[in-house]
Amino acid sequence: MSTGVTAPLGFRAAAVAAGIKPDRLDLALVVADGTCTAAGVFTANLVKAAPVVLSQRHLGGGRARAIVVNAGCANAATGAAGLADAHETAENVAHAVGCPVEEVLVASTGVIGVRLPMERVRAGIAEAGRRLSRHGGADAARAIMTTDTRPKEVAVEFPVGGSTCVVGGMAKGAGMIAPNMATMLAFLTTDAAVEPALLRRALAEAVGTSLNRITVDGDTSTNDCAVVLASGARPAPAIEREGGDFDAFRRALTEAAQQLAHLLVRDGEGATRVAEVLVEGAATPTEADRVARTVAESPLVKTALHGGDPNWGRLLAAAGRSGVAFDVSRVSIWIGDVHVAEGGAARDYDEEAAAAAMREDPVRLRLRLGGGEASGWMWTSDFSRGYVDINAHYRS
Repeated sequence: MSTGVTAPLGFRAAAVAAGIKPDRLDLALVVADGTCTAAGVFTANLVKAAPVVLSQRHLGGGRARAIVVNAGCANAATGAAGLADAHETAENVAHAVGCPVEEVLVASTGVIGVRLPMERVRAGIAEAGRRLSRHGGADAARAIMTTDTRPKEVAVEFPVGGSTCVVGGMAKGAGMIAPNMATMLAFLTTDAAVEPALLRRALAEAVGTSLNRITVDGDTSTNDCAVVLASGARPAPAIEREGGDFDAFRRALTEAAQQLAHLLVRDGEGATRVAEVLVEGAATPTEADRVARTVAESPLVKTALHGGDPNWGRLLAAAGRSGVAFDVSRVSIWIGDVHVAEGGAARDYDEEAAAAAMREDPVRLRLRLGGGEASGWMWTSDFSRGYVDINAHYRS
């Protein structure tokens, strides 16, 4: 089975080198054969890029047919002119595809505070419209990359009635990753027919247990979005109510989003290791998640991860500043299978075994708070010299 956004029936894609970024694919177009039910979640950052504002507005009706994505320019912090550019981008796609402008979703990634080179965008959209094909998904996944080192695509099959439907997806993101409501840029498609309210619910649940569970550097982007389009092109019963078919779709969508999330965190800028931070014994799931995120985003934890240093005190210190109240004397910590701390203090453990656990893939960091039954988790990557080098010279 092919992967990516064109794996489900009813979708075509294309990518071109429009000249927004030098000498590479930088504009992608994903188009459905007909109008789809659609849903999206977007950044909770107060500073929202123009394409986020426009796409949120267009998704108000729960329908869409096309997605256009550019790399190299975020079109964020560009004022009224940037919003006009985003709208003109949608108009050009609508003309190329033959659909209402309200059925076009726009996404951008790249440098903040710079306007889109609209002459190049116009020409790129026209060319991409001529190149649309069922085989264009792989090029589209490459075109949306920024500091990513590799494209990220998935496909998951699931049963509906007596048929087999597909969820496909692509995503980009390597830095400025600490999702809140959505993550980086993620685009999912399915050839099942899904009622709009159920589609919105399934996407929110999928994002909450996947894309919102990863962090690279603690920065929530101005451009984050995750969007799903359902074409209904597969001959299968429509998913119009809760039940077995909806549960199968929800599981497939979540699996696809989780696969994309793992690909994203593994490709974090300069990343050499990834870790799962698991928090158990919290009073509520929200508190467990807060502790897990604080530990996962701690620069000291992330540098210890890079160095393979089983410095469990950094885990405890990060948990202590999370804003969650707990009894330190009841805290236990594990690195892999090595129980390194108990009662908020060091145990007698094998340092070499703990160091070896810091070299596992993934590294498993577990904190038990001893204050309840709730748990939460995050995936994170290490901080390396490569991360600093990439971000110190991002614009140069």
